[in-house]
Amino acid sequence: MPTTNATITLSSADLTNDVLALTQTTQLNKAGTVTGLDQTTGVGRKYTAATAQYTLAAASGFADNGAHKVYLKNTSSNAAEYFLVTVNAQDVGRLYASDWAFFPWGAVDAATADIKITPSAVNMTLEYMVIFQS
Repeated sequence: MPTTNATITLSSADLTNDVLALTQTTQLNKAGTVTGLDQTTGVGRKYTAATAQYTLAAASGFADNGAHKVYLKNTSSNAAEYFLVTVNAQDVGRLYASDWAFFPWGAVDAATADIKITPSAVNMTLEYMVIFQS
């Protein structure tokens, strides 16, 4: 089985009264097990031609209640451009230029838990990947 680790480091010399230096690492495992996630969509890019909402990942294509993980990155260099990220019809937040996100996604109801994006401008690109269990 594959072993995939995710690490995040948050650091700042002046955000708080003390130096901020947080690092966390976790192994990406199937739900309720110590077996590594074994599937990926591969790193892809979604090119948008309009400011309409796009379905990035349809929940019906993934196992219900899985320990899936999602990576998103706005490749824009224009600070005003963002992608609105929506999961299960709930707005999660905006990814502005060069912002990225990594979050768990366990489709409880495959009929409604799609991941959707809405670009703020035409001709934007979002880099993405889903690491999931079969």
